[in-house]
Amino acid sequence: MNVLVKLSSYLVSEGINNLLLSNGHQGQVVIHQKSIPDGFVPDVILVDISSISQSLFAGFPTSKVLLIDTGVEKERIIAALLSYPIHGVLSLDTEVDLFKKALQVVNEGQIWVDNNTLKAFLRQNTATPVSVKTDSVTEREKEIIDFVCQGYTNREIASTLSLSEHTIKAHLNRIFRKYNTSSRSKLITMVLQQSGKKTVQ
Repeated sequence: MNVLVKLSSYLVSEGINNLLLSNGHQGQVVIHQKSIPDGFVPDVILVDISSISQSLFAGFPTSKVLLIDTGVEKERIIAALLSYPIHGVLSLDTEVDLFKKALQVVNEGQIWVDNNTLKAFLRQNTATPVSVKTDSVTEREKEIIDFVCQGYTNREIASTLSLSEHTIKAHLNRIFRKYNTSSRSKLITMVLQQSGKKTVQ
């Protein structure tokens, strides 16, 4: 099994690399920050919330992606699960044997989600979506919803759009009222169920 480690922290990437190699991993392990060998195609890609992107899936369309939870808000993990074709979520606190099992399960095309993430997802996504008239959502609000679906924080959205964080909060409050929710993950669920797409169009 070939593994590409694409985490935002080189130190953590190196640690996972050493962990796999010292535990008899069969196959190549490549760290993204180093040069990727020509012709290398990973079976599984390890990412975190900061390193995941649409270009990753475009570059390796046949690879399975396992998201490493580095301790960010569960809301961002759930948003990533709803926005990208991720095959699993794994905490950095996971024991070595479970980590190896998760890699194998994901490589076989199955889904692996740790209990904490699953519980958070179920808690935040039990409400029945309400009908929202698309005409009532402005173009700017659609743009912000799109960023929310990609797991961006208010600060990151503000920086990307060159707006103040206060302005983004005001937009989100209006969006939440229109969707009759106060949760980002519920908002994402409603948007995806309504549009049948990964992002707001």
